[in-house]
Amino acid sequence: MQYTCLQFPEVRLHPSQGHKMRGYFAQLFKQHSDLLHNHFETGESIYRYPMVQYKVINNKPTLIGLGEGAVLLVGLFGEVRELQIDDRIYPIQQKDLNLQMVHVRTVPNAIRYYFKTLWMALNQKNYAAYQQLNTPEQQTEFLTTQLRNNLVSFCKGIGYTLTEQIVISNVHFEPHITHFKNQPMLAFAGSFSANIVLPKWVGLGKSVARGFGAVEK
Repeated sequence: MQYTCLQFPEVRLHPSQGHKMRGYFAQLFKQHSDLLHNHFETGESIYRYPMVQYKVINNKPTLIGLGEGAVLLVGLFGEVRELQIDDRIYPIQQKDLNLQMVHVRTVPNAIRYYFKTLWMALNQKNYAAYQQLNTPEQQTEFLTTQLRNNLVSFCKGIGYTLTEQIVISNVHFEPHITHFKNQPMLAFAGSFSANIVLPKWVGLGKSVARGFGAVEK
């Protein structure tokens, strides 16, 4: 699978501005492909794994493209000259572009990952179930199940058929309150080991197009 990572190293953003960067570029290039914003022309959401993801990594605006999304990033974003967040315009004179082929696959030995950005593990339904759990052990087991589901969904979303079960171990989750669409949300920092090769900074969980759940070895 083709993989593109595009960064604008001269620009500094706060992680909470990732969704505004997505909004800017999605509007700028909305006529080119729905992969950039995952909406039909009617405005209705397209429910699929995002093949273009907008993140703030180490305070740098970062875009990750997978498959068709990787090709799209190379074709469109070479022409970008500025980025507007709220009322501020950031000139873009330098771009760091990383193109490669990645092979998502299960492996015999587990790989250690940590969340580079907060992982939004819970939707409204399973948040209520999570809140009913009485012990940290139960909460960890519940979150581990959600993480495994996220990994399976990621594989399905990129068209990779799993031939072995995903095994997760050595999990560590730290709850944090973040804000999403002006609402407080529970999200998690932490780390885990899993028997699968994942591309750098690819997102797991909810709202990965807006930068949540980016993983790194």
